Amino acid sequence: MNGGRTLRMVATTVVALLLVVLLWEGYKWMGGQTDDHWPGTSIGLPTTTDDLTMPHATDIVGELFEEVRDGRARLPLYLFLLKKGWYTFQEAAIGFTFGLAIGMGLAILMLRWRVVERGLLPWINVSQTVPLIALAPIIVTWGRLHDLPDIFSISLIATYLTFFPVAVSALRGLQSPDAAHLELMRSYAAPWRTTLFKLRLPAARAYLFPALKLATTLSVVGAIVGEISIGTKTGLGRAILEYAQRYAVSPEHLYAAVLGSAALGLSVFGLVSLAERLVMKRTEGMQRADEVVA
Repeated sequence: MNGGRTLRMVATTVVALLLVVLLWEGYKWMGGQTDDHWPGTSIGLPTTTDDLTMPHATDIVGELFEEVRDGRARLPLYLFLLKKGWYTFQEAAIGFTFGLAIGMGLAILMLRWRVVERGLLPWINVSQTVPLIALAPIIVTWGRLHDLPDIFSISLIATYLTFFPVAVSALRGLQSPDAAHLELMRSYAAPWRTTLFKLRLPAARAYLFPALKLATTLSVVGAIVGEISIGTKTGLGRAILEYAQRYAVSPEHLYAAVLGSAALGLSVFGLVSLAERLVMKRTEGMQRADEVVA
């Protein structure tokens, strides 16, 4: 069963990639035939289809195997991006961990005391209106003044994007149990902590895992934006910044770096999806065991 599901997922991913390539190449071919106008009209296409703006998909893929300079050494571009991606992954993982801890902590505080929810939740929402590109230099400057490594400062930027969906979704999930179930726990004189771990947290899984999937991708975004903002010499953000400055010479490099960022985002999303499947499978197994015992 699991093997078939995995095979279907892989097949769906391959088909989706092929469709994207076909749409890309089809749009580029159409623009070349109509001088970048919609067929039969004088209305221009939203994006020009020349090789500088839209390189061929085969050229982008082929560029991944071309050698680029990495310090004194030379590496194929795909290995260079893997190296950069690993550093960005570490930053995103630290930011995700901090964001998860902060988000869950805030959700539990707001659940425990309604006055905290009324006073804190609006500010949590307002926090996400601050532009990340403006916040990043502030965090990095503060970190450097306190002799903190840049990887920690960039992780804090990822944390800023990560904690919000976790806090909001976790609060909703913790508040989701039926009133009858809560009343039953009260009738057993169960402490608040027992109710939290035995009833509220299991009920919050359906709300929490979608938030975690969003938070993981946002942690990658935060790490890359942080790298670009401070001009660090490592990470995918640095590669994107360098290739953007040389876009007119080799646009395929920038597209390849963007594909690397997308692949990293999909990878962390897949890790959370796998964790969700394992947790839900274990929960279903425990429920079946309880039913057999009953």
